[in-house]
Amino acid sequence: MEKITERTIDIREILKGKMGAKAKYVPAPLVKWLERIVHQDEVNDFLWQNRDLAGVPWLESCLRYLDVTLDVVGEENLPPKDDGRLYTFVSNHPLGGQDGVALGAIIGRRYDGRLRYLVNDLLMNLPGLAPLCIPINKTGQQSRSFPAMVEAGFHGDNHIIMFPAGICSRRIDGKIHDLPWKKTFITKSVETHRDVIPIHFGGRNSDFFYNLANVCKRLGIKFNIAMLYLADEMYKNRHKTFRVAFGKPIPWQTFDKSRTPAQWAGYVQDIVYKL
Repeated sequence: MEKITERTIDIREILKGKMGAKAKYVPAPLVKWLERIVHQDEVNDFLWQNRDLAGVPWLESCLRYLDVTLDVVGEENLPPKDDGRLYTFVSNHPLGGQDGVALGAIIGRRYDGRLRYLVNDLLMNLPGLAPLCIPINKTGQQSRSFPAMVEAGFHGDNHIIMFPAGICSRRIDGKIHDLPWKKTFITKSVETHRDVIPIHFGGRNSDFFYNLANVCKRLGIKFNIAMLYLADEMYKNRHKTFRVAFGKPIPWQTFDKSRTPAQWAGYVQDIVYKL
């Protein structure tokens, strides 16, 4: 496990890792602003206090720290843990923090920690979460190793948790909704004979978050600036109750040639929003 210090999250070091020598040109006030919006001190305090935890116990500690209450429905739709099969769990992504933590805790408890996330590679900076992650680079060009990581995840012996939209929900025509889901979970689930379990997570971020995301889109800014505020949104969403609905497993054989993988992804997304 990565060594945990009292300053595990260090914005300056993360910038160096992403930008190399160019990081020294980032103005000091900008670095201070980044440290504030990612709640660097508070997050580091939590990580230090929980430095001996990893995996599902760490996720459960996160839920206690955030004072999250979960209203879980449809849990009877989850397959038994001893049926010898592996599944792909797919969910909408309204929050960017609590939703991922909560789903990992619920599924991890039921399946004895046998799960892996396909997640933003920045989350690898959280040592307690890192053992459960297959990282995907969302801040620059996709890593050459991305296909290999996805292959390893789906061909491994763990259940997979995915947010197929790739980024958090946006406000679209006045409604909080995911962007169209990517097809990877369809193609890989068929390839590895994994049934797909749809999940709907209730919740939303602040108006500021959605307005910022939409302004950046209108201005043509490609970098996902809103992503920087996800930690701040997580703290705004403390002490709340979230509804989590599990749908019935969708057999992998469903995804036949009658539709394209992208169309099947949209089909599953529609099911999620009806849960």
